Amino acid sequence: MFRNFIEELKAWDNSRERKPLLLTGVRQVGKTYIVNKYLKDTYNDYIYVNLEKQEDVGSIFNETTDPDRIIRGLEQLLGRAIEPGTPLFIDEIQRCERAITSLKYFCEDKKEFKVIGAGSLLGVKLSRFESSFPVGKVDIRTLYPLSFDEFLIACGEDKLLDGIRDAYDSCSALPSGIHEKALRIYHDYLMVGGMPEAVLNYIQNQKNTVLFNDSIHENLRLAYLADMTKYTKSAAEGVKITEIYASIPRQLAKPNPKFKYNEVRPRANKRDFSAPLDWLIASGLVIAVKKLDAPLSPLKGYISESGEKVYLSDVGLLRTMCGLKYRDLLPEADNIYKGAVIENYVVEEFRAKGRNLNYFKPSESMEIDLIYDDGQDIIPVEIKSGRHKRSTSLKNFIEKYSPAYSIRISERNFGEIDRIRSIPLYAVWCMCP
Repeated sequence: MFRNFIEELKAWDNSRERKPLLLTGVRQVGKTYIVNKYLKDTYNDYIYVNLEKQEDVGSIFNETTDPDRIIRGLEQLLGRAIEPGTPLFIDEIQRCERAITSLKYFCEDKKEFKVIGAGSLLGVKLSRFESSFPVGKVDIRTLYPLSFDEFLIACGEDKLLDGIRDAYDSCSALPSGIHEKALRIYHDYLMVGGMPEAVLNYIQNQKNTVLFNDSIHENLRLAYLADMTKYTKSAAEGVKITEIYASIPRQLAKPNPKFKYNEVRPRANKRDFSAPLDWLIASGLVIAVKKLDAPLSPLKGYISESGEKVYLSDVGLLRTMCGLKYRDLLPEADNIYKGAVIENYVVEEFRAKGRNLNYFKPSESMEIDLIYDDGQDIIPVEIKSGRHKRSTSLKNFIEKYSPAYSIRISERNFGEIDRIRSIPLYAVWCMCP
């Protein structure tokens, strides 16, 4: 299925100052598929090795980091010649630290090798790197679950995608029938999420959510739990990571969804649980939204030391973990998890498109769900789970800080009143460059 990341691979490949590429992303997000597809469509030949399945290949990197010796070793092991310019794709590269170190020398070699490394939990490996990390010698990118625009393309809704983009650019309401259709597909996305296997199951079942197989999400959750015990320093750390992950849905369901350590375990504290939380963030399994002390530029200068919110990597997985059915996601539904699922969706869309993830809560009378810099101004964003438009916090923010404009994301159609732009939930992807 189509992924926007193909364009990033093309840009990397055509760059005059190309460095080896390191591709991170959670398990089963499609890293292997997208790289293999690009290389197969672009080149007559390329080399694929998997360091998790081919331990003998890892032994070559453990013996040397010299590119020429590595290529000769691969030729001897694979029983084939490797011509100059043939791309090398090293999958599950996190299994061999020396393979990551070798990327520095591939970068510096005058033969200009084209090397791509990929792996789940690669972010954890990089954050705990013990050898000589190739600082400045690799291009690190992340592949995320399918965003909603990619989901539309996968569903064959290219024309609807174009219509949504046009309506966003002109800030013009879509015809009611088209608006309702887009909302129906958006509700389906909340149910399915963006993991490729889940999206494929949805499409193969004629896009009928009643037939969607929830066991896909459950199997993903179990695979992630297995990783949490497999790639940790100790059993105790694995237990803490597992406890944090399991606590996230109920933490998000609270009126104040700020992450709290004592919600993970009674009397738990930051000292004991901050490192396991960092592990989850580095793994990509959770998304951290940082609190701002002030909505001023540059935003990174006003990030608070505490008060972050933590979301899951995929909205469909969160929906399954919360036990929600399709009807529980509709505007008229009233349950403690619906708002959390919708916020998780918007946060994912922002992250996938490279937006900064910050919120602002200076008092009980004001909480802005997301704040971002559009390149000229600091923009407040309010997320509504239904179609009602009461926005006390947003109005208080406007009165105090006078932003150039504000955003309300909800199920309402496009429009603008008093410098508050109404963006439908199905059009969040348009907000990101």
